[in-house]
Amino acid sequence: MQPVTLTTDRLVLRPVGPHDTDAVHAAAQDPDIQRWTTIPSPYLPEHARNFTEQLAPEGWANGSMFTFGVFLPDHTLTGVLSLTMRSLGTAEVGFWATKEHRGHGYTTEATLTASRWAFTDLAVDRVEWRAEVGNTASLAVAQNAGFTLEGTLRSAINNKGVRRDCWVASLLPSDLGLPSAAPYLPAPAGPAGA
Repeated sequence: MQPVTLTTDRLVLRPVGPHDTDAVHAAAQDPDIQRWTTIPSPYLPEHARNFTEQLAPEGWANGSMFTFGVFLPDHTLTGVLSLTMRSLGTAEVGFWATKEHRGHGYTTEATLTASRWAFTDLAVDRVEWRAEVGNTASLAVAQNAGFTLEGTLRSAINNKGVRRDCWVASLLPSDLGLPSAAPYLPAPAGPAGA
């Protein structure tokens, strides 16, 4: 798939590339990013180069992962967001925000923009969000973007060799007033397991 650029009134979401290596490396020195994401720790210059020069471009080329740098109009990096294709019709969103740009709603705005694009251009019918239990900042982004928290998955994330429980939530096209690519038949209301 050809890389695309998405814009909002405040943000530019564009594919990351080699010219973003230094900014990605600098941002990823934040202990919170290293703690709550699966990036290597310590995060070395070669990790940033591999991400911007190989991993991100290859994901676009083979349609497996669509990685956007989230920028202000002046080209300041505020974070990174990826949509990783999982099963047919499902993408998983992952993101991190630079320390100095947290709390402005940029990551929520980027998540909604990328999800809308996935629903309309990729025929995705479900965007999943997962984060390690305790990552309340990521949970706040998901909830502010309209995701429905579905529960906790035991031992579902491997972060630096340690299996951890994670929260899972979803966003559907109908949550944004968009049609689904495939029909959706929700479970009838009633007691769980009935």
